[in-house]
Amino acid sequence: MCGICGFVGNQYSSQDPVALGRMNRAILRRGPDDAGFYIGGQCLKDPLQASLPERGLAVGLAMRRLSIIDLEGGSQPMSDGRYWIVFNGEIYNFESERRTLQGLGYEFKTRSDTEVVLLAYRHYGPDCLSRLRGMFALAIWDTLEEELFLARDHFGIKPLFYTQQSGRLIFGSEIKCLLRHPGVPRQL
Repeated sequence: MCGICGFVGNQYSSQDPVALGRMNRAILRRGPDDAGFYIGGQCLKDPLQASLPERGLAVGLAMRRLSIIDLEGGSQPMSDGRYWIVFNGEIYNFESERRTLQGLGYEFKTRSDTEVVLLAYRHYGPDCLSRLRGMFALAIWDTLEEELFLARDHFGIKPLFYTQQSGRLIFGSEIKCLLRHPGVPRQL
């Protein structure tokens, strides 16, 4: 099943690693095989190990993984050096998109559909969505432009909830992971 969550916005708080860990634990049942975090510009297995920068936007990405494709190489968050992705879903045409991207000169390190989505975004930008056939929710952080790209499949098969609170965009595969962030009030 898998699941993603995270936030982007004003400066880091010392509570951000704790909040990101709580958000991710709220969706544990969606992916018991693996967990990963991107916070403070670092990819970690435990967000509490993060050393947070004193300036800049606060960015936290997390995911829970149910391993189906590329059991060894599909860990997330995944990066190409500039972009960081957390992805929930399945891309049915990822093998043909992979061949197209290889023809354009891209090299792959994994056999996962997540890397295909990442490199498709690198090549096509947001227009990559029109090339993807499947069910998905994703978040891609651009470290150079400091922009977050959130998207889900056209039918919403893979859910993606979000809210803007206290200078932050907070998102997740389930509402309960948003409610684990201290900046999200439990009210309508």
